[in-house]
Amino acid sequence: MRDGRVCVNGRVVRDPEFPTRGNDAIEVDGQPLQHARRLVIALNKPRGLVTTTKDERGRDTVYRCLDDSGLGWLAPVGRLDKASEGLLLFTNDPAFAAAITNPESGPDKTYHVQVSTLIDESLPVRLRAGVQVPMPDGDAPVLTVKSARWLRQGERNAWLEIVLDEGRNRHIRRLLEAFGIEVLRLVRVAIGEVALDELPKGAWRELSAREIASLTR
Repeated sequence: MRDGRVCVNGRVVRDPEFPTRGNDAIEVDGQPLQHARRLVIALNKPRGLVTTTKDERGRDTVYRCLDDSGLGWLAPVGRLDKASEGLLLFTNDPAFAAAITNPESGPDKTYHVQVSTLIDESLPVRLRAGVQVPMPDGDAPVLTVKSARWLRQGERNAWLEIVLDEGRNRHIRRLLEAFGIEVLRLVRVAIGEVALDELPKGAWRELSAREIASLTR
């Protein structure tokens, strides 16, 4: 750009921070620049990776799973914390990502959660009713879930399926901690109609056009 090789709507632009709109005509060396195809991928995030491009503490990030993929620039759609695992979407379309993470328009997220104790039939009801939970920023919202149901339990712990229609930082962990329940594993198994299914841990796949459309339906 500083060499004058880029034109926007027929005018040479030398400022790399110059804003453009979706219908602007951009040329490089006199050749029209083609808009990138929208790409959305699903990753089965392993436990222990942080959802960020680069970590100031030197921890491994989710981008380790995309090494040598040749996919180009992609950003996570939302996040999963370091101790959580499962379905994480990436896209090269920021507007699409914003629609997915918008609590008013985005799809539901489904989680399978292993807890440190046996549960009774009242817990799903109490989770749906919610409880006020103090947050690090000083806010104290009432955290709730859209739905919760018992999946299975053994001698010492149990698995729940929890669906969120909006999510705050560490939403499920903080809510269960408010009831004195420790989370042992937290796996996101679906975002809307897009399911984790049998995708191997650390592997990724590209979403179909039908799956992408279903996320913003």
